Amino acid sequence: MKKPQPNARITPLRETWSQLMSSARSRAPQLRASLIGLGIGATVQGLALACLIPLFQTLIPQPNWLAALPWLLTMTGLMFVSMLIRWWAQGFDYRGDMVQNAHELRTALGEQLRRLPLEQLQGKRAGEVTATLLGNVDENLSYLLTVANMMAHALITPVVVALAALWFDWRMGLLMLLVFPALIPLYRWRRPAYGRGMQMLAEANERTSANILEYTQGLPVLRSACCTGENAERIQASFLHLEKIQIMGQKKGSKPNLILATVIELGILLVVVLGTLLVVQGSLNVAVLAALIVIVVRFAEPLATFVLYAKVIDLIEAALSKINAILRVKPLAQLTPAQFPQTHDVVFEGVIFSYANTDQPTLQNLDARLPTSSLTALVGPSGSGKTTLTRLLMRHADPQAGRVTIGSVDVRAIEPAQLNALISVVFQDVYLFDDTILANIRMARPDATDDEVQTAARAAHCHEFVTRLPKGYLTQVGDIGGSLSGGERQRISIARAILKNAPIVVLDEPTAALDTESEVAVQAAIDALVRDRTVIVIAHRLSTIAAADQILVIDDGQVVESGRHDELLMYAGRYARMWQAQKSAKNWHTGQCI
Repeated sequence: MKKPQPNARITPLRETWSQLMSSARSRAPQLRASLIGLGIGATVQGLALACLIPLFQTLIPQPNWLAALPWLLTMTGLMFVSMLIRWWAQGFDYRGDMVQNAHELRTALGEQLRRLPLEQLQGKRAGEVTATLLGNVDENLSYLLTVANMMAHALITPVVVALAALWFDWRMGLLMLLVFPALIPLYRWRRPAYGRGMQMLAEANERTSANILEYTQGLPVLRSACCTGENAERIQASFLHLEKIQIMGQKKGSKPNLILATVIELGILLVVVLGTLLVVQGSLNVAVLAALIVIVVRFAEPLATFVLYAKVIDLIEAALSKINAILRVKPLAQLTPAQFPQTHDVVFEGVIFSYANTDQPTLQNLDARLPTSSLTALVGPSGSGKTTLTRLLMRHADPQAGRVTIGSVDVRAIEPAQLNALISVVFQDVYLFDDTILANIRMARPDATDDEVQTAARAAHCHEFVTRLPKGYLTQVGDIGGSLSGGERQRISIARAILKNAPIVVLDEPTAALDTESEVAVQAAIDALVRDRTVIVIAHRLSTIAAADQILVIDDGQVVESGRHDELLMYAGRYARMWQAQKSAKNWHTGQCI
């Protein structure tokens, strides 16, 4: 985990306010009004408490209830008005504005995830993104008004009382004004440490969330590999690290917090001592001192814990930082004017591409042409750039140099939705959502009828096994399609691609992990999918692509050989050696079995 540096920048409160209003989106006016309302409510409460001074003057030393009644009624009325204002201001929570704001913020984050370059998103762990969408959004909003209300009554109300006290005795009022604002430098002193602590805590929570999700999703693999204990230790290490951060925050904060509380208590004690001296000297009315003692005792605890309330600001700031880190990522640039290809040949021209934080290019001046309605196979060692080539076609990222075109149109000039509509992808590792089979296939074309879905399923050779299931097409497939076999998931994926009916098809070794029977069924489904389309196949098993229109041998980010199967064998180069190696391996296994 990357720890914040000791001198890491702490966001100024003004900037935090600006970010908060920005995150409130359409509810920003309501949130701003609620926060201002809490300030007004605290001010009115300060005026109400200031009424204690003239009220005590009418009661000490000789009670005059007739003179006290107007002040008592005024104080009661101001308290009632303060209560109404605070009740209205905190309505941001209970009227549903906060919930609506959280919904809008999560929706905005979801829309941003759809626009993000997938290369950047693939670098994030699923648990980290989940923590931002759920935890950080809640941290941003859930405690805001409660803490704002506490802070307003810990700071604004005492200052208002002190200002009112100036009217009755300027010495006591001035002393109180010197004590209460002392909170500001004390808060500024502690805020950098609190800010770093909240950042470290947010990162520890994020890492723990990611580890829990990874462990839960990987349990079948971990059990089969007898590694559940080792990975449970990894989660336990996350818990221990989180505990360490929390304990460290408590230990490091205890002494400064004690200092802050002591300073406030001493300040209040100074008000009482000085007031007593002035009463003894006869220059201060004892009623004024009595009222001030009641008031300062009332504020002792809120003032002493003011900086602790302010820690939540840093929690909110840490959440805002995580949210804004996602919202600030710019989508891939779109060339204008937008164009749409009329043909579907694919061309890579002088493509140079490097992944972030790597020095070695993955693709180096790569040139390739894939004619319309042809089948092109990409072969080569792992890490040679085959998958990267298809990702650039789908615009998961853009090359640093060169370009990728479809029908002579740069993919950067094709609107994202239209580009997605042009390409169907069948991955080796199929991802199905925890929904019905019908919904998983229809995902490719949401407006498709049930008959169209079933027609695609028949073409993909999955209608037969689907109808044998208890609920047929309404059967839930489970998390990541876990209730189905690998071959069944693959055929549903192909049915989805057939229903989409895109002119370009990318196949990422779809039969590599299947048994012989499943491979035959999936291959028949693929034959229906690729008919009359521009097809790109990433292949490791060379026997499956011997009939390809062209084979591109990629190594070290470049096309080192190209041609048909027979031509490449006659050339006796890299492809021929790969073919011979696989053929020898197959014969060796056969001999061992005999």
